[in-house]
Amino acid sequence: MNIMSVEQVSKSYGARVLFENLSFGISQGQKVSLIARNGTGKTTLLRILAGEETADNGIVTYRKGIRTSFLSQDPALPEESALIDYLLDSDLPEMRAIKQYEKAMLHPEDSTAFDAALAEMENLQAWDAESRIKQILSTFKLNDFEQPIKSLSGGQRRRLALARVLIESPDFIILDEPTNHLDFDMVEWLENHLSQSNITLLLVTHDRYFLEAVCNQIIELEGGQLFTYDGGYAYFLEKKQERIAHFHSNVEKAQNLYRKELEWMRRQPKARGTKSKARVDAFYDVKDAAHKKLGKEKVQLEMKMERLGSKILEAHKLKKSYGELAILNSFSYVFKNGDRIGIVGKNGVGKSTFLKMLTGEVAPDGGKVVVGDTIVFGYYTQDGIQLQEDKRVIEVVKDIAEFIPLAKGQKLTASQLLERFLFEGDAQYTYVSRLSGGEKRRLYLLTLLMKNPNFLILDEPTNDLDLITLKVLEDFLLEFPGILIIVSHDRFFLDKLTEHLFVFEGAGEIRDFPGNYTDYRAFQKEQVQLQRQQASAAAAAPKKVVEKPKEERKKLSFNEQREFEELEATIPKLESRKKEILALFQQPTEHDDMQQLSLEMEQLVAELDEKELRWLELSERV
Repeated sequence: MNIMSVEQVSKSYGARVLFENLSFGISQGQKVSLIARNGTGKTTLLRILAGEETADNGIVTYRKGIRTSFLSQDPALPEESALIDYLLDSDLPEMRAIKQYEKAMLHPEDSTAFDAALAEMENLQAWDAESRIKQILSTFKLNDFEQPIKSLSGGQRRRLALARVLIESPDFIILDEPTNHLDFDMVEWLENHLSQSNITLLLVTHDRYFLEAVCNQIIELEGGQLFTYDGGYAYFLEKKQERIAHFHSNVEKAQNLYRKELEWMRRQPKARGTKSKARVDAFYDVKDAAHKKLGKEKVQLEMKMERLGSKILEAHKLKKSYGELAILNSFSYVFKNGDRIGIVGKNGVGKSTFLKMLTGEVAPDGGKVVVGDTIVFGYYTQDGIQLQEDKRVIEVVKDIAEFIPLAKGQKLTASQLLERFLFEGDAQYTYVSRLSGGEKRRLYLLTLLMKNPNFLILDEPTNDLDLITLKVLEDFLLEFPGILIIVSHDRFFLDKLTEHLFVFEGAGEIRDFPGNYTDYRAFQKEQVQLQRQQASAAAAAPKKVVEKPKEERKKLSFNEQREFEELEATIPKLESRKKEILALFQQPTEHDDMQQLSLEMEQLVAELDEKELRWLELSERV
């Protein structure tokens, strides 16, 4: 059943045509990814579909009664509002009830408001929705409901906007780069959530693992045309290669025919009036077909690199903390030629601070960083994109150098270099202010590589880059002979380019893991499984009676010791049942069953809280 239809939609900005006469539809349950180069109008098309921008012509039609939510790359949020007011701002009665209930929970001293909120929750049977909302907020680490939005970081704002989209539970979801600013656990949770059969969505993403796991159809926008692939990312790559081969075959045939037709046209006397008009028209059709070109998919990056000396970079017993937040606790590492290191860890554990210590932007509290004499850093960072908006693209490059040295003694003009970075023709004279987010990042990357670094640090380089640029950047980095450090939440990018990881585990601890991200996740799962097996074995083993000195026996009575052991056995069972119920919430369930599960969840959470508090109390005395 079609829930959205797009018919003959076009959009231009002045002389720049983004797309013309696009037509496609999305059916219920479809999960569609839109793929295109930066600057070809992906975000603009999503904004048109969401009703936030107007097409020059064409029609976007939704089935009657469809509710739609849109996550933009830069969501506009009410700065003065608290999280809870923004998240639960809805006309739906159950959302209003949940909002009042959560506010009453924050202020339990107002018993009248609490009783009224509780009664309304019971009346509307909103417990299942409330539990789902709590899970979403917990996943995205948005737990301070009264925090003002104006105090949030950029990443928190994006997670807040995404959480609201998911909480609204619309019929159709439009997402523009949903994985930006999410850590790995959040991305994997979002994958599982969006893979549910009852969710219909259209998204733009550079995360290829995410795309492969979630989407069942890909729409590619290339050269102003749409190409549809009914499958995931691997299927898209296979079929696109077939399409390109077919395209080149047809162009070659058209070129052969064009040569024959051109010869015929030239043989005809110019003044002769009997020339076949149909054949003349056909000649121009063949000419167009013979001169067709696919969009360039190669960004050539063979830049010259400064030679590395024997001493590269050494970190000796680095320490760093901000108040009680420990970033590094006596970290040491000597970088070697050919190192390709990925850096992973939850948001806020100090990954970017660590990189700034390596480059000298932040001083360590203890220890030292020794940098070799030949090291030239290239540091790509999210807050480093400070291009002058009133300059043209070619002026940005010429401000650095008119000519750029390449390997093997060659050199390029600024214009030639821009062409290799997919800024062709008139695009070189576009003002920076008119570039898309991905085009600005591509230009920033170019200005960085023009300095010929031999120690590349890339902090979230994949955000907003199109898949074409990403693939070519990966190919370049695979051949890059210098040192490479990557901070990224793009698992595919990390797997392809890194050989070992610095895992920021929190509290200043860093694990040097020999492998890529997929290897590390497999290791984590093995460790969890091992811990469970050990816990099961310990629970099944007969308890050894250890004679304690009399002065220690009074710490726990016999009954308290037995209670403590029962708690250790009971709490894991309760946690397991809680996970089972949360999993059931994600599946289509009858209303009565959902109501019963919600009541069980409420009782379960209360019981868990009580038993965990008691366990903590007793464990302190053990």
